[in-house]
Amino acid sequence: MRVSTNVNMNKLIPVTIVTGFLGAGKTTLLRSLVERRQTRRLALLINEFGAVTIDGDLLRADEEGSSGHVRVHDFPYGLIAYGDDALFIPTMLAIAARRAEVDHVLIETSGLALPTAAMELLQGPQLAPHFILDATLAVVDTPLLLSDRFARSRDHSVGTDAIAGMFEQQLEYADVVVLNKIDSLQEDDLLQAEQRVRQCAPNVRFLELAYQARLDIRLALGLRLHQPTLNSHQHTYTPLPRLPGADSKVLADQQRLNGHVHSGLGAHSHGLATHKHFHEQDPGWLSFTLRSKETQAAEQLRLALVEAATVEPVLRTKGFVHAAGTAQAMLVQGVRARVTIDVEQQAANDAARHPPAGSELVFIGYHASRARVAALLSARTGTEWK
Repeated sequence: MRVSTNVNMNKLIPVTIVTGFLGAGKTTLLRSLVERRQTRRLALLINEFGAVTIDGDLLRADEEGSSGHVRVHDFPYGLIAYGDDALFIPTMLAIAARRAEVDHVLIETSGLALPTAAMELLQGPQLAPHFILDATLAVVDTPLLLSDRFARSRDHSVGTDAIAGMFEQQLEYADVVVLNKIDSLQEDDLLQAEQRVRQCAPNVRFLELAYQARLDIRLALGLRLHQPTLNSHQHTYTPLPRLPGADSKVLADQQRLNGHVHSGLGAHSHGLATHKHFHEQDPGWLSFTLRSKETQAAEQLRLALVEAATVEPVLRTKGFVHAAGTAQAMLVQGVRARVTIDVEQQAANDAARHPPAGSELVFIGYHASRARVAALLSARTGTEWK
């Protein structure tokens, strides 16, 4: 097939996909990019995992101070662009319809998904005339990487290997890997982290450092890593990861293929099928929400959440709580047993715009027990969680 010479790059809206495992700091990095967007007008698609739209609320606080140059689209209860997502293509087409107001699209995938579902649809017949993939960024929690939390287990534990497999594939499909949460690390630590990334994904094009969860805008947007090669007389071939098909196992080892490069992807879609939600292969991944109508003592709740992540396989905790001594909601962020309840970001989060009646927390884990976590929080805080 001949590559059309009528493709007008100026009419294609660039798309950056931000992937990364649970708690890697994707939303914080996106907020810093929004702050440093310069004159770019951005559309953000945020994948929430659970009933509480926490990440969208955080970015929407920045949206309100950006004079309408940033728009946030929430995708609750699902994975962006996966087979059962009926919102992705209509949302993208709506963005394309107002292309005069949008310079760049940013897509934050779920921490428990691959970026390839969105990559596949971007090259499909409905979206390819309007969008082009600019780059895929994988954000890494560097201290967790160095602690071997993403290493495969010697006894082939299902939960541990599932985490390792998902992490490895997120890196494999990335153009740029961003080492995040590195402020307390030494140079030797960073070199070791780079070595581990290269072992997992030797074909990653760039590694970048995000001090204070901030990345130079020039290293994130406008990279044009998938710009078409416009040559009407010859094909260009590039080795790329094979996108999983509908019947494939998401965590299986992937092969490589040569695709005719139109947009940096296998543009002729060699047998590609829509992704299946990975929970269909591994139903052990669970997300649940706990609520309390009573005021919380922040430090007492934080210690309870630390204990919950210690006794249950809880990988991620996030939400808003109504804490004693303030009328504003406070942000809770937990990655395993590292839990913070942030007072300083109350104004930035602007959760007081729509404060919850009480407290709401989303938990994500592997075979984590909702009942046991609720009982533990209720016992340790002296308040009812259900």
